[in-house]
Amino acid sequence: MARKANTEGADSAENAGRLKQIALTYKMTRRTDSKIGLVLAGVGIVTFGVLLAIGFLIDHPVYAGILGFVLALLAMAIVFGRRAERAAFGQMEGQPGAAAAVLDRVGRGWTTTPAVAMNRSQDVVHRAVGKAGIVLVAEGNPNRVKSLLAAEKRRMARIVVDVPVHDIIVGDGEGQVPLKKVRTKMLKLPRVLTGPQVTSTNDRLRAMGDLMSNMPLPKGPMPKGMRMPRGGKMR
Repeated sequence: MARKANTEGADSAENAGRLKQIALTYKMTRRTDSKIGLVLAGVGIVTFGVLLAIGFLIDHPVYAGILGFVLALLAMAIVFGRRAERAAFGQMEGQPGAAAAVLDRVGRGWTTTPAVAMNRSQDVVHRAVGKAGIVLVAEGNPNRVKSLLAAEKRRMARIVVDVPVHDIIVGDGEGQVPLKKVRTKMLKLPRVLTGPQVTSTNDRLRAMGDLMSNMPLPKGPMPKGMRMPRGGKMR
């Protein structure tokens, strides 16, 4: 009985935490998407109404109504998730380190290392390793980050000569990838490495070290006022 009570208490706490997270996400989304409430209500009402109308046509309004209610909740959840993601990207866009936050959400199978190269202007290169190989994601001034990318590629070439290297420059200009599409771009890359090869690549890169390995960095977007130390070595 005690174990059952503990389990029920844990489930209740987990559900409460989930509802709180949803509420916080909704508030965050509403800051940049003021119509989110109306959109969700419209999606739910239209979905339920369509299914209910079909139910009357086939003479099964109760069953169709139940199905319509479930599908309405599902449709609202899908729309809410997409608009919340768009709002999150909108708030992160333009902030130094935003790409690192996106890389943390790429998914399983990827190992990410933020700020493997950086200069005093806060142009940054992040690294992700997965079955597609090595992906260098740069954010900052397009002209400056190209030299950062080239330097990082030369440095890695001494260690991982047999692994494909892709580079992405975050931005809205020609040849760049918008922040919200970085994850999609990475997931579309062809998978050419096996699991053991990915592990070996990570081990070699970890042994090589990186620019920020000795600096305490917060997760997610870096503070706007952050600057490289004067004694820091730039690549």
